[in-house]
Amino acid sequence: MTLATVYPNEDWQRCPPEQVGLKAAPLAGLEAWLTSQASDRLYRVLVVRHGRMVIEHLQGLAPTERLGIASAAKSLYSSMLGIAIAEGRLPSADARVVDYYPEMMDVPEGYGPKAGRYAFEKDRAITFRQLISNTSGYMKPGEAPGQVFHYQTYGMNILMHALGKIYGVYDSQNPGTQPTVAPLIDRMLKEPIGGSWTYRYNNFEHPSGARTGIFGYYTTPEVSAHDMARLGLLWLSMGRWDGVQVVPRDWMKEATQVAPMIREHCPGEQWRYGYGFWTNTHHQMWPGLPSDAFAAVGAGQHLVWACPSLDLVVVQSPGIYGRDVTDPLCRHILDTVVNAVEE
Repeated sequence: MTLATVYPNEDWQRCPPEQVGLKAAPLAGLEAWLTSQASDRLYRVLVVRHGRMVIEHLQGLAPTERLGIASAAKSLYSSMLGIAIAEGRLPSADARVVDYYPEMMDVPEGYGPKAGRYAFEKDRAITFRQLISNTSGYMKPGEAPGQVFHYQTYGMNILMHALGKIYGVYDSQNPGTQPTVAPLIDRMLKEPIGGSWTYRYNNFEHPSGARTGIFGYYTTPEVSAHDMARLGLLWLSMGRWDGVQVVPRDWMKEATQVAPMIREHCPGEQWRYGYGFWTNTHHQMWPGLPSDAFAAVGAGQHLVWACPSLDLVVVQSPGIYGRDVTDPLCRHILDTVVNAVEE
């Protein structure tokens, strides 16, 4: 019989694999395999099923130590956009961003992140849906909004600054003023799930005079492995946490499918991205694994992989794989866990 999902308070309920329908034998060899592959590299690998911590393999890092998660924050941004729409701050994801954050257009030639990158007239048409699906083409010459999948940071910054302005916590003229969007993330996500993460604000190296207050200052949460597991459980549950719908369910279901504009305009091999989440809907990310699997992914080997049909969350933070979460080392861990499922 499938166990009811439990949600952690300050700590996680822990149990052996057999109690949550996982075979012990293949999982028992995972730690030795990690040790043999990792050498002296740091890693943290956690597995949660039915809300219970089953595996916690660590080398060189405590599970509570916080690390920046880079682009994995995009999945938090997606959740926040869904909440903002539900709270009536936006009529829909198809609202034009310029109507809420007109500053996005105040990046003339020579003031962008690099030569040839600045706000083009076409960028006035960009919607929130295009930003969160990385199809906006913001400051990208020749990329009409909604036509090209192009993974980027600046579009996500525009999204967060727009939400920050809507909620009165971001000022592009004083971008270093704390706490900027941190309290918004705290209220929407961290507090409802009992998270403990902190924040830092990052900029790439830009030319002198670049208007980073408008398109820079990426907000990256510094997150523990346990916090990443909490986020994974929230997303696995389609935005629900211990009886409370934190992120709208309909938004989560849509966000973890391939974005419509990517399906319409992009080649099939790019059918791997939704709204801030990487997705296996069309078996392009992890062929052979369940099609409902999706993930938050960030540079530095940060991965929160969720599979609702198996009620599984796998966290790697950091993992031992290379740059790509589709590589054999990452895939071996996912395959081992999935193949251990008995019921």
